[in-house]
Amino acid sequence: MAARVVTISHASGAGGEQVGRRVAERLGFRYIDEEVIALAAEREGLDPELVADAERRKGLLDRLIADFSVTHFAAADGGMFWHPHAMATPRSDDMQTMIIEAIRETAGKGNVVIVAHAAGIPLAGSEGLLRVLVTASPEMRVQRVAKDTRRPLPEVERYVSDSDEGRAAYFQRFYHIEEELPTHYDLVVNTDVLTVDDAVDIVVSVAQRRS
Repeated sequence: MAARVVTISHASGAGGEQVGRRVAERLGFRYIDEEVIALAAEREGLDPELVADAERRKGLLDRLIADFSVTHFAAADGGMFWHPHAMATPRSDDMQTMIIEAIRETAGKGNVVIVAHAAGIPLAGSEGLLRVLVTASPEMRVQRVAKDTRRPLPEVERYVSDSDEGRAAYFQRFYHIEEELPTHYDLVVNTDVLTVDDAVDIVVSVAQRRS
C-alpha cells in the first residue's frame, strides 16, 4: 500500500521545506507545516481559553484542516525565512497542543505531506505512514543559510546552533525523547551530497512503494 501520509522532520538549512513542498506536488498531496497551522490558528484568534475547551478546540481544528494550503499564506517558493529565534525555544504549550492535534487530525484525512519537527512521533504506528528525516552536516547547513539570508557568518552559525538546541529541547519537552535517533524515522536523507531533486526522487519512490 502506498503511503497516504508523509512526515518530514528536518534540521535548519537541510532543505526539508523544499523537499516537502516538491514531494507534495509530485504525489498530488496537500502540504502542511507548523507555520501554516500557527498562522491559521492566530487568524482564528487562538487564546488559552479556546485551547482548554475541548469542544471549541475541535471545531477550530476542523476549520483549520478543512482546506489547508500554502497558497492561503504569503510564502516564497521553497524559500527560507529568517527567524533568528524561531527554534531557539519550543513553542508555547498552548500552540504545541494545537499543532499536535492538527497533525493527528490532518493525517487522519490522508494524502498529505506534513513538514514539522517530530511530526512522525505522535503518528507512530499509523497505517500508511512514511516518516522522513532530512538532514545535513552543520557546516553545510551554515553555508546554505548564509547564502539564502546573506547574513554574517557568525550570526548564521549562532542561528544554526540555537536551532539545533531548540530542536533537542522540543523533542525532550513535548515527547520526552532524550536523543533523536535515526530509528525514529523510516527514511533518513542526507543532503550534504544529495540534491533536493535527489531527495525528492527518493522520498517519492519510497512513498509510492511503501507497503
